[in-house]
Amino acid sequence: MKKEKLQELSEKILEYVGGKDNIAYFEHCTTRLRFNLKDRGAADVSKIEKLSGVLGSQWSNEELQVIIGPAVSDAYKMICELAGLKEQAAIDENLDGPGEKKKLTPKNIATGIMDGVSGCITPLIPMMIGGGMIKIVYMIANMAGILPETSTTYQILYWLGDAFIYFFPVFIGQTAAKKFGANQGLGMLLGALLIYPSFIGAVAEGVEMTLFGLPVYMANYSSSVIPIIMVVWVMSKVEKFIAKYTPDNFRSLIVPTLTLLVMLPVALVVVAPAGFYIGTFISDGITFIYDTIGFVGVSVLCALLPLLVMTGMHTMMTPYWTTAFAQLGYDAFFLPAMIVSNLNQATASLAVSLKAKNPDNKATALSCAVTAFVAGVTEPAMFGVTLKYKKPLYAAMIGNAVGGLLLGLLKVACYAFPGSGGVFAIITFTGPGNNLIFFILSAIVGMVITFILTFVMGINENE
Repeated sequence: MKKEKLQELSEKILEYVGGKDNIAYFEHCTTRLRFNLKDRGAADVSKIEKLSGVLGSQWSNEELQVIIGPAVSDAYKMICELAGLKEQAAIDENLDGPGEKKKLTPKNIATGIMDGVSGCITPLIPMMIGGGMIKIVYMIANMAGILPETSTTYQILYWLGDAFIYFFPVFIGQTAAKKFGANQGLGMLLGALLIYPSFIGAVAEGVEMTLFGLPVYMANYSSSVIPIIMVVWVMSKVEKFIAKYTPDNFRSLIVPTLTLLVMLPVALVVVAPAGFYIGTFISDGITFIYDTIGFVGVSVLCALLPLLVMTGMHTMMTPYWTTAFAQLGYDAFFLPAMIVSNLNQATASLAVSLKAKNPDNKATALSCAVTAFVAGVTEPAMFGVTLKYKKPLYAAMIGNAVGGLLLGLLKVACYAFPGSGGVFAIITFTGPGNNLIFFILSAIVGMVITFILTFVMGINENE
């Protein structure tokens, strides 16, 4: 996108969200600008959606998401520059006084949880992509006979590919602290405590421990996600409470010290164990579904994935697949379904580009198809094409269901976190037996069904 057009787009978006004074928190992901606004009513979403360069918008988890596509990082930087905002940081919440206080309802609680998990994990996606692809590199090199397991090069690559999962609590300690407005150093320190070698060793040996006379629940928190998110969220409340009643001259000394002293028993005795049980329950529940109804479960998940991605609920699966990789070395449920769903979104958009008569619609659909197919970024395809015309979305969901059914029947597994989520993610299915061939077969069948249904059902270009 040219700089002049980018600046015009950024100025209009900033104006239509209610100006910089209405922004409580501003960040972005791979395709969307994400605004937390003080006054939701001040945002004119209809005008935002009409802007050239905006592929769509939605409210999700009380967050206004503006879909830009691949140029989202440039738009983000430009808006930060225009508004005088620090990149990837919230401006003062009290700039114009307190925002609207949300009612404590089941819906707000659920959306708040999803927003918290998503906000903690999204910044770590590049790390997960890099670490996952490193694992694929040494796996392929080993299978080709180029890099034996006894090689020190293999061992170091293995350590690097394994480190991003093992040290997840430390990484999330930082991103969670940033998300919840706490000290990032304290967040990382508590994350490091949960995976401290001596602590993990004591867990393995079955040693019983107490802290200030309180029983410490001994669990292996390496590779876990939910425990540290819950710990840092509680820590953010404790830290702010202590800071509120601490004189400014002593704040740098007293606040971190008292926060850690309070959080040690709270984290090790109550919060982290609770998070461990929740994470284990989610993982065991999904494993039970897979073991019980197997191929049906994968098919249903695959069919519903476009809807989960639209609402951001797919991030709630991260605790499962990270645990699966840590315990099993592969994921046979979520990630295979995700990749097939991404490819079908690309296929539906491609069919729309061939079916459409309007040159602008053809160009938009083709661009979205390429983005989804190559980069694995499906939001432009969903919001700009398949959801817009509806029938292509239904076609993709049917293709997902059939492709997912084959994934489950053939027990296809993903052996590393996919880099792009598009066609290049196929390499992550390199594994024992015919796993790779079975994945390609499942994907092709789903794509063929999606293409035929989309092309036959057609679209209404006046929608």
